[in-house]
Amino acid sequence: MALLDIIAQSFPPKTKFTGDDVPDLTGKVIIVTGGNSGVGKETIRVLLNHNATVYMASRSEPKAEATIKELKELTGREAIFLKLDLGDLKSIKVSASKFLSKEPELHVLFNNGGVMMPPIEDRTTDGYDLQVCAHIFSLAVYQLCSNSIGPFYFTKLLLPALLAGAKSSPDGKARVVNTASGMHLMNKLHFKAILDDKARKRAGTQALYSLSKFAVVTYSAELARRYGDQCLVVTSLHPGVIKTDLHRHMSGVLGSVINIMEKTVLHDVSYGALTQLYAGTAGDAAQLNGKYLIPWARVGKPHPGTQDPKLGVELWDWMEEEVKPFE
Repeated sequence: MALLDIIAQSFPPKTKFTGDDVPDLTGKVIIVTGGNSGVGKETIRVLLNHNATVYMASRSEPKAEATIKELKELTGREAIFLKLDLGDLKSIKVSASKFLSKEPELHVLFNNGGVMMPPIEDRTTDGYDLQVCAHIFSLAVYQLCSNSIGPFYFTKLLLPALLAGAKSSPDGKARVVNTASGMHLMNKLHFKAILDDKARKRAGTQALYSLSKFAVVTYSAELARRYGDQCLVVTSLHPGVIKTDLHRHMSGVLGSVINIMEKTVLHDVSYGALTQLYAGTAGDAAQLNGKYLIPWARVGKPHPGTQDPKLGVELWDWMEEEVKPFE
C-alpha cells in the first residue's frame, strides 16, 4: 500500500498553484537551507522575485556565492550567504547565532536541505548516520542528522526569531516548512536504529532514508502541537519526484528505476519548489498547521505513525538529549 501511495504521488494532477501566485514578500525575512542547488535554489529564485530578504544556508561558500551571483543576474536581487552544515551540530549553533546577530525576526524557515542514500559508511561530524541527521535538525539538511536532527536543532535555536516574526506579520503567523519525502511511508525502523552499527548496515541506505524522512514528518507534527498556539505554522511535505542530483548515490534496482523515471516522469525542478512555496507563502496555507502536503500544493495523508503524540514526544525528547552537549 505504501509503495502504491508513493507511485500515486509521483503522478499528481495539474497544479493549481504556481510561482506567480506567491504574494509580495517585501519585509519578509526567510531562510532556505540547502539553497545553492536544486529545489532550494529554485525556491530562492521565486522568493527573490517576490521581494523577500533571503538567507541561503549552505555548507559550501564558493558554491553558494556562485549561485547567489547567478540568481542576482536572473532576479536583480541578492540572497545572503549563511554558512550551515547540518551534519555538524557545533556549526549549526554558530550559524544560528550569526543569523540572530543580524536579524531579530524570521518569518519563514524552509528546512529544505538534506541528502539521499549516501554510502552507509558516511557519518556526520558528530558520528550520526549522514542522511538521518540532515533532515531532522535543520529540519530541512544529512540523512538522520542532516535530514532530521540538524533541522531540529537549527529550528530550536531560531524559535525566538520565528515567534518575533509572527508578531510582526500581517497575518500574525510565522512558518516552518520541513521537506520530507513520500518515502517516509515505507519506514519500518525505530529512530534509535541509527545508533547501532549492525542495525544500520542491516537496514541499508534506502531504509535509513525512509527513517530520516519519517522522523521529519513526526517531528513536524510535534512542533506544530507545541507551538501552534504561539502562531507558528508548521508543515511537512513531499516535494515530488524531481530532476535533481539528490539521487546521485542511488544504485541497484532503485537506481535503475530512477534512471528510467528521469527520462519519463521526473518533473522539472520548478515543480519541486511549488509545494513548499505554497506552504511558506500562500495565505490559505497559514491554516495548515501540522499538515503533510503532497504535489502539487495539496494536503495529503502521512504515515499514521508520524501522527502519534507519544512517538512525537519520544522523538523530541531523544533529540533534545542529543543536542544538549552542544548548547
